[in-house]
Amino acid sequence: MVDPISDMLTRIRNAQSVNHERVDFPYSKIKLEIAKALERENFIGRIETKGRKTKRIIEIVLKYRKDRPMIIKIKRISKPGKRIYIKKDEIRPIRQDYGISIISTPSGVMSNREARKKGLGGEVICEVW
Repeated sequence: MVDPISDMLTRIRNAQSVNHERVDFPYSKIKLEIAKALERENFIGRIETKGRKTKRIIEIVLKYRKDRPMIIKIKRISKPGKRIYIKKDEIRPIRQDYGISIISTPSGVMSNREARKKGLGGEVICEVW
């Protein structure tokens, strides 16, 4: 697998398109931090890590409102072949602040709202609305 983050986002997108309650994918620290950022911004429900060592997985409980997914669109921005970085002054609201971008900063992975408050820039991982 060339891009595990894209795989994670695709699994979330596919699970919500068929109204699954949960989705799971292989564990990595960056995927767990992205999931935590989505949870803080109320796009997903609960996060659980299961298993041990190489068999660890991350399980996410998906959120719906009136039988419609909370995540309408999830799009990968920075890719392995082309990294996209943003300065703290360039951080803008996504979809009139209904959406977020997830940014990997020197202080960890966070949403654009959190990065703006802390005055941090970094690599734009994805956009969610």
